Amino acid sequence: MAEPLDDYRNKRDFAATPEPAPGPEDGPAPGNRFVVQEHHARRLHWDFRLEHDGVLVSWAVPKGVPPDPGANHLAVRTEDHPLSYLGFEGEIPKGNYGAGVVTVWDSGTYECEKFGPDEVMAVLHGRRVEGRYVMFRTKDDQWMIHRMDPPQDPTREPMPEWLAPMLATPGDLPDGDAEFGFEVDWDGLRTFVSGVGGTVRVRDVDGENVGERFPELARLGRALGSREVILDGELVALGEDGRPDRERLDRRLDGARADTTPLTLMVYDLLYLDGHLVVDRPYQYRRAALEGLELRGFHWQTPANHVGDGAEFLGVVTDRGLAGVVAKRLSSPYRPGERSPDWIKVKA
Repeated sequence: MAEPLDDYRNKRDFAATPEPAPGPEDGPAPGNRFVVQEHHARRLHWDFRLEHDGVLVSWAVPKGVPPDPGANHLAVRTEDHPLSYLGFEGEIPKGNYGAGVVTVWDSGTYECEKFGPDEVMAVLHGRRVEGRYVMFRTKDDQWMIHRMDPPQDPTREPMPEWLAPMLATPGDLPDGDAEFGFEVDWDGLRTFVSGVGGTVRVRDVDGENVGERFPELARLGRALGSREVILDGELVALGEDGRPDRERLDRRLDGARADTTPLTLMVYDLLYLDGHLVVDRPYQYRRAALEGLELRGFHWQTPANHVGDGAEFLGVVTDRGLAGVVAKRLSSPYRPGERSPDWIKVKA
C-alpha cells in the first residue's frame, strides 16, 4: 500500500534539497496547526498547509489567502507534506522540484469544522490571519479558498480600479522650502502599478492597461509579495551615464516590442496600501510608507527625495543635465485628477 508521504518523497532528493525528510514525528496523531509559506519559485505563490491525520494537507495558492469575502482565490491541491515542514524556511536549489526561496508567512492553530474530500472548513488563528475559511473543490486538483467572515480589518477598503493622476503646476522654487520635499523631474512616461497577490497591473496616464508593452515590470509583483498597493511613478530609459535619456525612451515607446531598450520605473508616490486608500494622508507619510516597501530592483527603484534646500538641489540637478525638480508640500494630500499648487514643477 502507498504511504501518505510517498508522493512527497518521490519528488525530492534529500541529498540535494534542505527540505525535511519524513521522520518519526509524522504519524496519525491528531493535530490542529497550520502554516502559510511564501514560495518564490518559478512563479510566486503561497503554500497553505493544514495538519491533519499526521501530515500537512497542502494547497498552492497563487494569490495568497484572501483578506475579505469579496473574492475567492484559486487553490491547487498538492502532495501532502511532513509535519516537520511546518517551520521550514530556506532555498531549494535550482534543478530541484519547487526550486526557490521559502519563508513562513503565517502560522498558528485552527479549529476544524469540516474536513471532507471536497470541502474543508476551518477557523484560523494565526499571527496574520484570523477567521473562518472554507476550501472547496471545483475540478480535479482545482479548489477555491473563500473567507466566510467579514474582513479581519473592519476599516478595509476595496482597491479602486483607477485613480487619475495628480498633476504639478509649473512655477518657481517655493518660499519656505523647509515645508517641501524635492524630487527629480524624470521627464518620463507617467505610469501606475496596482499590485495584488504577487501580480501587477500596469496602467498609463489615461488608465489604459499597458502591461504587455512593459514586460520588465511583471517581476515587480514578486518584489511586492503579499502587499497590496497602487504606485505612482514614471518609466525612464537610463543612458550609460545613469541619467534619463528621453530619446532612448521615445525609441522604446515608438518601437514597442521591437525595441529592447530597458526601462526603469521611478516610483515616487503610494496611493493605496494593504486595504487602505492613503491619498488623504500627507505626502510625507506616503513617502515614508513607500520607502518602507524597499522597492529596489533591476527595473524599478524609489529615488530619494530631499526635504528643504531646494535651490541647492536644483543646482545639482541642473549641473547633471536633468530636466528640473518637482517640489511637493510635505503636508499635502494626493488629489486625483487635479493640478495642484502643492506640487510645483521647476525647470532646470
